[in-house]
Amino acid sequence: MNNTNNMSNWFLRLAVLYLIAGVSLGLFMAASHDHSMYPAHAHLNLLGWVSLSLFGLFYRAFPKAAQTGLAKAHFWIYVPSHFVQMVLLTLLFRGYAAVEPALGVASSLVGVAILCFSFTVWNSTRRAD
Repeated sequence: MNNTNNMSNWFLRLAVLYLIAGVSLGLFMAASHDHSMYPAHAHLNLLGWVSLSLFGLFYRAFPKAAQTGLAKAHFWIYVPSHFVQMVLLTLLFRGYAAVEPALGVASSLVGVAILCFSFTVWNSTRRAD
């Protein structure tokens, strides 16, 4: 990620893909009258579309923050672990309970990435004294 807006662009582009996935799953559930995947639907929309959009908008508003190592860690931990989390959550709600330990690891990594973002926000928005 070379230029300042590149991280923002990637977060925003990925957010749109999660929006498409979340809406598609919602339409599928409505058409099939099978709403058993609502936890995956909610996670796709909130941790995918909403969170990724907010990350992208934050890095657009604070371009220096996007250049930090912590921001890069946030991106490279969050994006793959969230994707894996969504796949495993879908499998879990389709009856594959054996994925639960791996889902726990992926979810923990998402949590680590959220902490990276939290520190990035805190550091980037504190008042210069």
